[in-house]
Amino acid sequence: MLVFIMLGASVGDGLLSRGMRDVGPVSFTHPSLLLRALLNPWVLTGIAVLISFMGSYMTALSWADLTFVQPATAFGNVITAWIGRIWLHEAITPMRWAGIACIVIGVGFVANGPSRTERPPVSEALVDCP
Repeated sequence: MLVFIMLGASVGDGLLSRGMRDVGPVSFTHPSLLLRALLNPWVLTGIAVLISFMGSYMTALSWADLTFVQPATAFGNVITAWIGRIWLHEAITPMRWAGIACIVIGVGFVANGPSRTERPPVSEALVDCP
């Protein structure tokens, strides 16, 4: 599930970026440009992928704590950078790669805990209430 979340977010963002390159600059002052962006096939596909990502993300959050799920998906930053570099031909400076590496290494420290906070069952919690 976490792999799908990482891929879904990265691929969805890549598709949106590709579509917006076709559309060009948009603003809230020109709603017709926003509508044109929403009708772009790349943007529509990106939105569909991001909706599936959101469903997967919600599912993962039902199984594990946010403080486990969010850091566990941080490797998606690397995937996003690869998509930007290889598919979108974006220049990624060594400083950006260093920043991505710091994020991934930092997440390694954060993600070493349990995936779910232990809580007493609801019936026990209600008994302890005054």
